[in-house]
Amino acid sequence: MINNTYIHIPFCHSKCKYCSFISYCNYKYVDDYFKSLTKEIQHYYKSESQKTLYIGGGTPSSISITKINEIIDMFKFDENDCEITIEINPNDINEKYLSELKSTKINRISIGVQSFNNDILKIIGRKHTGFEAINAIKKLNEAGYKNISLDFIYGLPNQTLENFKNDLKLAINLDISHISLYGLKIDKGCYFYKHKPQNLISEDEQSVYYNYACSFLNKNGFKQYEISNFAKDGYFSKHNINYWHCGSYYGFGTASCGYNGNIRYQNNTNLKKYIENPFEKETEEVLTYNDKLYEAIILGFRMACGVNVKKINSQFNIDFEKKYKKQLEEYKSYIKKNKNGNYYYLTRKGFLLSNCILSEFCDD
Repeated sequence: MINNTYIHIPFCHSKCKYCSFISYCNYKYVDDYFKSLTKEIQHYYKSESQKTLYIGGGTPSSISITKINEIIDMFKFDENDCEITIEINPNDINEKYLSELKSTKINRISIGVQSFNNDILKIIGRKHTGFEAINAIKKLNEAGYKNISLDFIYGLPNQTLENFKNDLKLAINLDISHISLYGLKIDKGCYFYKHKPQNLISEDEQSVYYNYACSFLNKNGFKQYEISNFAKDGYFSKHNINYWHCGSYYGFGTASCGYNGNIRYQNNTNLKKYIENPFEKETEEVLTYNDKLYEAIILGFRMACGVNVKKINSQFNIDFEKKYKKQLEEYKSYIKKNKNGNYYYLTRKGFLLSNCILSEFCDD
């Protein structure tokens, strides 16, 4: 039984310069896309009660709420415990959009702010201003939304530590419940990959920004529950936690990934091919015992609480401490055990070195 769903809306009015996600700026395919999306959902969805549904992109808020709501209404939900998220760009928020949004079951908003600094926003290709972002958040507050998450990027071109501190100070003074922080990564497929911007900071300097944010947000009521995510009590992302707990989920739409407990798949990343055949998978992989074990470890270590040793031992019939004695000893400065001994977790310095540390568990 699958109780969580991701839906990809791949349309954007423009592509941000740091973005390497699958998205398209041609809206002439919107109607055809939604027809194929509907077919895919009807074919695979088994009417399970959904605990979470996440509508990401792309820019879902650039599509009419009517179309979005028609998709949402195809699902059944656990009415007592459902989390329905949509990603929104600040400059899409107006009175009409808010009115239509309130008519849906959406109860969590994720806003791509990235920075409140207008000069930086212009450099990275964002189309909103800092004022528009603040105003959008205030309008959502007034409309009654309490579960609001903001995305920020640190290490942006021309960004100083003072700029970043100011972004966080502005954020916590708004009525929001969740903050996601991401260090800038320039991946193949984005504008910056071929046109490297000037005035970038080093990875070591990025760690200074990260450490500051962790301390600052903790002091201001935001608990770090994952490497990049901070929230007030009661507002941890249920959808993402399902990912980190290796839970099953549907993935609908072009480029979407899904997992049924044994098989991980990705839909066609080519928009036209997806529209022509929404049932074709670009990749489909049966996870082995070792795949699942390694994934449970690396995803567990992403969480602030860490890896549940008792659960790992039971699920995979291993002795975690014996099997990974070498790694636990080698990285004992970065991996700690909680007081009752049920979890091993990464320290803050461990989070910064997580890619290096966790690769050692794969090599076992």
